Amino acid sequence: MYSIIDIESNGAGFRKECIIDIAIYRYDGHKIVDQFISLVNPESDITPFVQKLTNITPNMVKTAPKFHELAKRVIEITEGTTLVGHNIDFDYRMLRQSFQRLGYDYKINTLDTIPLAKKLIPDEVSYSLGKLVRSLGIPLVNAHRAEGDARATLELFRLLVSKDTENEIIQKQHEETNAKTYINKIKVLTQDLPGEKGFVYFQNESGKIIFSDYVQDINRFSKKLFNSKSKKFVEIQKEVEQIHFELTGTDIIAKLIQNSKNIKKRETLAYGLYFRNNKYIVEKNTLNKNEKPILKFRSFTQGSKAVQYIAKFEEYADVEVFKKKIDFKKRNEMWLGAGRKLGEKLFLIIENGRVVSYGFYDLFTQIQTLSKISKLKLDLPLSTADMNNELQLALLRGDFETLALPK
Repeated sequence: MYSIIDIESNGAGFRKECIIDIAIYRYDGHKIVDQFISLVNPESDITPFVQKLTNITPNMVKTAPKFHELAKRVIEITEGTTLVGHNIDFDYRMLRQSFQRLGYDYKINTLDTIPLAKKLIPDEVSYSLGKLVRSLGIPLVNAHRAEGDARATLELFRLLVSKDTENEIIQKQHEETNAKTYINKIKVLTQDLPGEKGFVYFQNESGKIIFSDYVQDINRFSKKLFNSKSKKFVEIQKEVEQIHFELTGTDIIAKLIQNSKNIKKRETLAYGLYFRNNKYIVEKNTLNKNEKPILKFRSFTQGSKAVQYIAKFEEYADVEVFKKKIDFKKRNEMWLGAGRKLGEKLFLIIENGRVVSYGFYDLFTQIQTLSKISKLKLDLPLSTADMNNELQLALLRGDFETLALPK
């Protein structure tokens, strides 16, 4: 029993996409025994590219059911089947992350028609769905719409099954997909990792952390580690059985977590901001060791963006005014900024220019009093000097709202 599926997304960033069109045909190997086709309200924007590609407009999905209203039907029609798709990894990921938003762990065996077609119909010019089915004489009505693509995938799958006269390749593909091979291990461990900043923890079978790091993209870093040939990472590849992560949202939060856990991570800030001949410039700090930079940066690009930001304010032409703006040495304030996820805020408690504690709260939570803050805050070690530059950059960008400390 198979479920042939196709999904169209709204074109948002990786891991942030939402389904806008879904079609599933339940197929018993001979005929379609059930089908489910629907537009889906993504509750977010559809990119212009996707609108042009699919001809699905925001007005068309405005009154369509939301995914949580369709979720039970999706489970029912796919239950006890193998999920089949052309580039099934995308459709399966879309389903899994949509169900995860509802707090449900959706799992099912999958089968991809692309590698099957490459084995059974070699030497095709292209294995994209549109070009492949056209070459095979399979009709494709409404390309880039879920119903049309899923139906064409079903007809392609029928052809592949008929060409596999001894059923060897179908069986082998099924075994390869679901066996605990190294490739499948990578797929299972990384398929739900977000493409966001945060701490990533690689654990062995007993749960012991064998490697951890703060990275800019958890998903990309993890896949890169699995593909690495370095001796250090090869050992991790052999042992890892679980990957956990902790989202940070911003580098500020990462620094705070590092400080709270006494994690010492050396960071190279090779570039600096200098004021010479009445203008701000960015250059390597090693060029003039006698001059202290106003700010430090990880890269020349980061510094250039800061200079562009400074240029928007006429008053910063006076370097002393600018230095005063980013100075927080004597401040006693509470700073409010973006948290680790949507709907969450970060607060910092600054006393005499030093971050002494921090915490998170939901947008609907009221934290005007010190007693409420004390229940949420996480205290920091005395030494937070390495955070000064990060905090100054945050002040420059306007990342925080600054308030007087509540009583």
